[in-house]
Amino acid sequence: AYVPIVHGCDKFCSFCIIPYRRGREVSRTVDDIVREATMLAERGVREVTLLGQNVDSYGHDLPGQQDLGRLLRAVNRVDGIERIRFLTSHPNDMSDAILDAIAECEKVCEHVNLPFQAGDDEVLRKMRRGYTNDEYRVLVDRVRDRIPNVSLSTDLIVGFCGETDAQFQRTVEMVRDIRFDKVHSAAYSTRDGTIAARQLVDDVPLDEKKARHRAIDELQASIQTEINGLLAQQTVEVLVEEADNGRGRGRSRNDKLVYIQEAEDRIGEVVEVVIDRAGPWSLGGRLVTAA
Repeated sequence: AYVPIVHGCDKFCSFCIIPYRRGREVSRTVDDIVREATMLAERGVREVTLLGQNVDSYGHDLPGQQDLGRLLRAVNRVDGIERIRFLTSHPNDMSDAILDAIAECEKVCEHVNLPFQAGDDEVLRKMRRGYTNDEYRVLVDRVRDRIPNVSLSTDLIVGFCGETDAQFQRTVEMVRDIRFDKVHSAAYSTRDGTIAARQLVDDVPLDEKKARHRAIDELQASIQTEINGLLAQQTVEVLVEEADNGRGRGRSRNDKLVYIQEAEDRIGEVVEVVIDRAGPWSLGGRLVTAA
């Protein structure tokens, strides 16, 4: 189940309409969220994803020292909930308190979505992201240092206003160097009402945007093939979410999609799976008990 914890966004990235459509950030109380998670658990929910446009800024508008780290620890104590995820993070708000909670709470999955959007500092400035290429890389190192076996996903935009080929290559370098487990890429398109629509020119040709998008996807497919290949013959823990053509289907703690033989009747269970097929987009395996 998805549990919204903070609505709105205060960041005002130049390409984004959310602050204008959903307003400034407003956080729900910890007690309210824990109460909802408890009710969901009583109804059979085993995994919750805590949601916010900028989930890492949760709690800054609440009295006392409330933050996402404290919330994760509170939901971690809810009986019946076996897994906790959260989306979507902003690099500027990924604090040590959040990282420590991920590392120390046994129910919080070792997966972090950390959008970087562009690899070039000038493009990042135009996007109003508030960090540089180097600062993002330092953060990634800190995440990986504090959370053993963490998987990382990211979001990025190609063909943003004025992006040159040289600037795009810095995005390519970022993807190649960091080796994300998953990359959600998109070609830029103007959104009416945003800062970019009012102040910048969408001047990268559509064919060039498509070529850059294709280059990122091809690079990331090769990286994911290598990363997922390392899981062959490994045992992973999967929550079976649904049945698909006679197989169970679910995700590992690292957010890998896994198809499982002889598990179509195990929906809602956390099972151990031996991986015997690894591709760029999904894994396949069999139940340990059926090995």
